[in-house]
Amino acid sequence: MGVSTIYAPGRLPSFWDRRAIFFANLQALFFGNETAIRELSAQVGEIETYGGRLCPLIDLLFRQGGNLLVLEHEPDRILLEYFATELGLTIPEYVILPHEQYRRPPDRPLAAENDVWRRIANHPAPWIDGFVTDEVLASVAEAMGKRTLVSSASSRCGNNKGLVHSFLEQAGFPVFDTEMADSPRDVLQAAARLRARGYQRIVVKSQIGASGIGMVMLDAEHPAVEALPEHLFYEGPSLVQGWLDEQVAGVRRIGSPSMQLFLDEATVNLYDVTEQILSAESVHQGNIAPPPYWRTMPDIERPMREQSEAVGRWLHENGYRGTASADFLIVQRGDRLEVRLCEVNARVTGATYPSVLARRLSPGGVWLMRNLSFHPPIASGDLLDVLRRAGHLFSAGDSRGVLPINFNADPSGQIRKGQFLCLGAEENECFEDLMQSANILPVQWNYDRD
Repeated sequence: MGVSTIYAPGRLPSFWDRRAIFFANLQALFFGNETAIRELSAQVGEIETYGGRLCPLIDLLFRQGGNLLVLEHEPDRILLEYFATELGLTIPEYVILPHEQYRRPPDRPLAAENDVWRRIANHPAPWIDGFVTDEVLASVAEAMGKRTLVSSASSRCGNNKGLVHSFLEQAGFPVFDTEMADSPRDVLQAAARLRARGYQRIVVKSQIGASGIGMVMLDAEHPAVEALPEHLFYEGPSLVQGWLDEQVAGVRRIGSPSMQLFLDEATVNLYDVTEQILSAESVHQGNIAPPPYWRTMPDIERPMREQSEAVGRWLHENGYRGTASADFLIVQRGDRLEVRLCEVNARVTGATYPSVLARRLSPGGVWLMRNLSFHPPIASGDLLDVLRRAGHLFSAGDSRGVLPINFNADPSGQIRKGQFLCLGAEENECFEDLMQSANILPVQWNYDRD
């Protein structure tokens, strides 16, 4: 019997009835590509603090409870207290394991000198998971006699843009005009061919990337291929694609929606539809759900659903299980609406956190998530107190408000950046609450990347 699909935007699936150890290490996203890891750390800053986003989420994804969260950095205690006392969420036990120690796990964790590795090995949870299952995570599970939700091969497949593109093309879905390039010289030749097809810009994509790392946009007429980083070719040939925007004759960009998926052993669940908020370089900065145009442009829903269900079954057939996001681009070309699946990220993504929390705390409503950076940094207690006194801080049972998901602290422990979820009945409520909350803070603020 083939895998079934459930299409229910706005309604959470049951997730896993399991107990797990989850390694919340963003630096594992690149499957050992150390150059890409260094570039992500340089661009994002305090990357080890991002794992804290799993604190309110892990017991929702693994419903048996008694989970263990392996973080790279101590989470903000005041924020954890807010999750537990004002939102009624459970916070899992956690340990701190820096990336350097993650990269070099002991052969015998139960006898390891490192107390953290012994605690992980002695934990009773039979399952191990992480953002991705790389070779380190697979070897750790084997050494501990535990199981990973997916193999490293399935995890790598599910995050490979080249494989997803090939599947979509062979399945007969619309795809981006794409060339494959083994080197910068190949990119130069591909750019000339795409320029001849009317593209003003091209994008060079590594087969595996994340958060804008592994993706470089170039001028199609004068591509600066000498500046392309080597890590673009770490996974093999890069994808060189024509960039669809208003610079292409007759094209009008509509939006960049994303379908949220969860795959268990028998089912592909499509449980939320969001609009990605992207920078000019197409780097993720936030999400809003449902997309602002969702109810006024019904012709978008069917092709998004069909392509999401198809790629979800493909992921399932290739052994992937867990949460994922399927990202789309929608353009109008003349009288024709074009819906294309851009890529799949088979992991807990930047849209997973707000989507699961929003649908858990405010089913059926509208939600908005943005990254805000602060200058100068601010103490977490002061930040929450300001929001609470102004009546903007969301509590369980509220119909609207602002919910901090995670804080990114600088070395002194002050909050340099945070991820903020706004809940409401209408889109305008979310935007109003975000702006009013940010404007009453005693520091300057800016929107930032994820």
